Amino acid sequence: MRAPLRPRLALLALMAAAFAGACFDRAGAAAAYHRPGQRPAVFIRDSDDEGSASPQQVHTSLVGQDKMRISWITQGSAPPTVEYGKSPGVYPSSSTGSTTSYKYALYNSGEIHEAVIGPLGPNTVYYYRCSSDSAREFSFKTPPAQLPIKFAIVGDLGQTGWTNSTLQHIVQSNYDVLLLPGDLSYADFYQPWWDSFGRLVEPLASQRPWMVTQGNHEIEKMPVIHPDSFTSYNARWRMPFEESGSDSNLYYSFDVAGIHIIMLGSYTDFDPSSAQYKWLQADLGKVDRTRTPWIVVLIHAPWYNSNTAHQGEKESIKMKASMEGLLYQARVDVVFAGHVHAYERFNRVYNGKANDCGPVHITIGDGGNREGLAKRYMNPMPSISVFREASFGHGQLEVVNATHALWTWHRNDNDEAVDADSTWLTSLSSNPACKS
Repeated sequence: MRAPLRPRLALLALMAAAFAGACFDRAGAAAAYHRPGQRPAVFIRDSDDEGSASPQQVHTSLVGQDKMRISWITQGSAPPTVEYGKSPGVYPSSSTGSTTSYKYALYNSGEIHEAVIGPLGPNTVYYYRCSSDSAREFSFKTPPAQLPIKFAIVGDLGQTGWTNSTLQHIVQSNYDVLLLPGDLSYADFYQPWWDSFGRLVEPLASQRPWMVTQGNHEIEKMPVIHPDSFTSYNARWRMPFEESGSDSNLYYSFDVAGIHIIMLGSYTDFDPSSAQYKWLQADLGKVDRTRTPWIVVLIHAPWYNSNTAHQGEKESIKMKASMEGLLYQARVDVVFAGHVHAYERFNRVYNGKANDCGPVHITIGDGGNREGLAKRYMNPMPSISVFREASFGHGQLEVVNATHALWTWHRNDNDEAVDADSTWLTSLSSNPACKS
């Protein structure tokens, strides 16, 4: 990676009082353990030695099979041009994109640039610079065109010392693509936190594609003052929704190395008459399991959850009632969610019961947010829940071939990425009993 993850300047106010410990359940057995207390928030300021045209908050995302979107911000005017090539300092190709900005109350964003580059070769390292700035060269590696592929998956990331530690562990995982099921910066209306978050994740997001969907902390709607939702998120984290036939940046899909990945919006309309429902129905209808034998879905608010946190919310209950049948009929393999600040893995499930042809539901909302962990679970442990633990951490999904994938959850314990839960998954497309 280009640079180690660490705060470059100031730490802001300490978080609330430290907590004593957390509880976990493994296959129905409960135990207690103690971990270090909450860590301070991390605010990363703009570097004093960078000019107004210097690119910052650089991140990459996939666009189609062989293209990448490069996004970055400058404080002053600069061309939205990316120059790139396969050798350091040598840029035979270039692409010029577009520049936007936004206002939020008294805040004015910097110049937000993006450019789509390609066609690119698979599993290849490219070097690039943004806005013709020779002082900052970046590099990224494209994902493989075929299996195997490794995903890093983490939700509710935030900006704390635990976030920093989690990101360090993700760096070491040698992942190909990062998937984030909502709640990125926890800016919560204070827009400079968005800038800080962009600087915090740049060392990772500039080197591997980050594919995200929104959570409740991205809504940022205030009556009278700012009546529009998702302004900052949509401006800063543009995803390839048009390419999948979606009319909204809040839900989209993409293919990578034999996996069809669907990013859904928990905080936009999802009833059967909604645009999102109709789009999802059409998108699933186009899936060719001979080309993409795996289907993975990301949402923010979990449909299955035995933590006491976030029980009874319409984004979970009503969205599940509306869309679960579509996912079951399409034989979706795994559904990842955030929102609950803990980890939980369920059996294959449908309509509240174990079902060998239903998806595995996994809550991975434990990236490092400032609100702390959700430490209370419902008892007794539901029979469909396999493993649950209130710890910060991240997950890795290594899809080995068309039939098998290894899921591993890494607890972030004392800054060591402890392999705390793992299981082999078999694709439903390879299960004769689940042929639809």
